[in-house]
Amino acid sequence: METKRVVIAGRVQGVGYRLWMEAAAHRLGVDGWVRNRPDGTVEALVSGDVAAVEELLRACRRGPKLAAVVSIEEELAEPPDQPGFRVVK
Repeated sequence: METKRVVIAGRVQGVGYRLWMEAAAHRLGVDGWVRNRPDGTVEALVSGDVAAVEELLRACRRGPKLAAVVSIEEELAEPPDQPGFRVVK
């Protein structure tokens, strides 16, 4: 089991990034959440099987079609309180 908090920078707001990430997390069986931040980045908590988390993070480097990811900061974190993956405000 692995849990990471990530901050994704670039053109990641207004391009469907959160909904895209939610769908990808569901496909991979990853728990956590994703949200927009006031500074224009996207923040997420991702938790699950190590291979699934790493696959999701590799996909996040590309993002949806209209996104342009510049960087992703990662740090280890505590698992989420709830199962499943959701978009939060």
